[in-house]
Amino acid sequence: MFATVNYIHKKTGKSSIWLFFDMVKCGLKYGAGYKDYKLAEFYNLTDAQRSTYVTRGINNTIVSLLNDREYYHIFEDKTKFNTVFKDFIGRKWINMSVASLEEFDQFIKDLKVIISKPLDATCGQGVMKLSKDDFESTKDLYDFLLENNSGLAEECVVQHDALSEIYPHSVNTYRIVTVLTEGKPNVVYAFIRIGNGGRFVDNINSGGMAAPIDIETGVIQFAAFDKDSIYYETHPETSCMIKGYALPFWKESLDLVLKAATVVPKKGYVGWDVAVTKDGPLIIEGNHFPGHDILQMPPHVPDKIGMLPTFKKYIPNL
Repeated sequence: MFATVNYIHKKTGKSSIWLFFDMVKCGLKYGAGYKDYKLAEFYNLTDAQRSTYVTRGINNTIVSLLNDREYYHIFEDKTKFNTVFKDFIGRKWINMSVASLEEFDQFIKDLKVIISKPLDATCGQGVMKLSKDDFESTKDLYDFLLENNSGLAEECVVQHDALSEIYPHSVNTYRIVTVLTEGKPNVVYAFIRIGNGGRFVDNINSGGMAAPIDIETGVIQFAAFDKDSIYYETHPETSCMIKGYALPFWKESLDLVLKAATVVPKKGYVGWDVAVTKDGPLIIEGNHFPGHDILQMPPHVPDKIGMLPTFKKYIPNL
């Protein structure tokens, strides 16, 4: 907290004492954590504007209202997720925690590249992209996966050419957030996650960037940003213009997550990560604790009105 106060003081020249007490006030009054205060620049907002933002505290409230803890395991264990949502994932996979060498050999027989994931990791941590040709035998690859605590091996998704134009080294996914209102699914917001720096993951916490998507049109609305709050009008590696880019299979992606959102009705607030291939969209995973700050970064909120009014349309008791 004190590091954040010092950072903002150096950036703005505002009094450290004022910033400290204002940060405490925002925590008590709006449920804003120190990251909310810093990233959304609460120190530049009026109280009326602050009251429209979804903060960490409010996001926690939404999760507690809509997501039943008894069903957390479906979204926290990737093999359980893939089993429950088998009609939506569109790729081969195998549970490495129980797979025999013979079963793994059958799984990988027609594949050249696979993705390995821990069963319960988040933010792209522990994910590996592996080529079969880099191993002398299937057994060597199998042993390597077991030695490195791989819980899940999946067929590597080949993304649509239009998404490779933005950045070709990662599968750049759409994060589409849904809320169930009396059993009816609604899309609340969406953004695209884009890789960077030669990395094969697109997660913003693993070096990627993100930019809001217009739900109605499927067009990227603003420049992308990364976790260091650096904004990108164009991608630094491809020079592709990010704002205004029309995304492929957008309507189909919305239809897909709206159907998926009804599979586990006790999980009413989910962020779906959608990959798009030349044949259409598929779901990579669902997140039952979606991040709340992506669409509330200052350049993405020119009117300084946060996401809370949008959420209240679908959650009347919020």
